[in-house]
Amino acid sequence: MNVGDAAQRSGLPTKTIRYYEEIGLIRPQRAGNGYRDYSGDDIHRLTFLRRARNLGFSIDDCRQLMALYQDRSRASHDVREIAAAHVSAIEEKVRELQSMRSTLQKLIHACHGDDRPDCPILDDIAGVALSPDKGVSAQV
Repeated sequence: MNVGDAAQRSGLPTKTIRYYEEIGLIRPQRAGNGYRDYSGDDIHRLTFLRRARNLGFSIDDCRQLMALYQDRSRASHDVREIAAAHVSAIEEKVRELQSMRSTLQKLIHACHGDDRPDCPILDDIAGVALSPDKGVSAQV
């Protein structure tokens, strides 16, 4: 099948499929006319990659997971380590996002939201903070 059919069956855009081929994640056969010829196995690999990427795995992780998936003598702990490392990275990102949310909520609460030009949100972004001893702005 051609790249359009492969895109429809795998749920991936044609541009992504071509990129995956360019970086060596898939290697479709070439027809006599030079066009890519995707097999059912190629579609299965593309679907696997789509699902892994939807779970947030990096391209490098996807490469490792694909190799492990195709290796029937693999040890499941190798797959588990990749997934566990990914969960740790997600948890760190969640902590960072929660911290950003908390900071922004405090800044929003401190902002009067009126017609005055002073704005603690912009001051914080600019690195200007109130001096606790004098109550005046200072560059941070």
